[in-house]
Amino acid sequence: WSPDEAAIEETFMNTNAASALKLGHARAAALLAPAKAGLPVAEYAARLVKKSVVGTGAADKDQVAFMIARILPGSAGASADAADALAVAVAHAHARTRGRLAA
Repeated sequence: WSPDEAAIEETFMNTNAASALKLGHARAAALLAPAKAGLPVAEYAARLVKKSVVGTGAADKDQVAFMIARILPGSAGASADAADALAVAVAHAHARTRGRLAA
């Protein structure tokens, strides 16, 4: 794979300090890998990702997984985490397309 860019979901503050620290470490790794490859990284709020895929920012994980399976038929049966990652990719594609159309 040789991607041209990357996208990641913004995190929200967690009340559990240990979980927040672990999430911070994972997030740093997720941001570092594309940065070291010279790729631009876009960030999207969870509500924007859900709205882009489902049509509402208040969608739950099952709704996101359902729509991802419809938008990307080859992903049917993907885990909830994989569906979330694909949703970020779809939201990024939508944002990039809107940007190109506006230009």
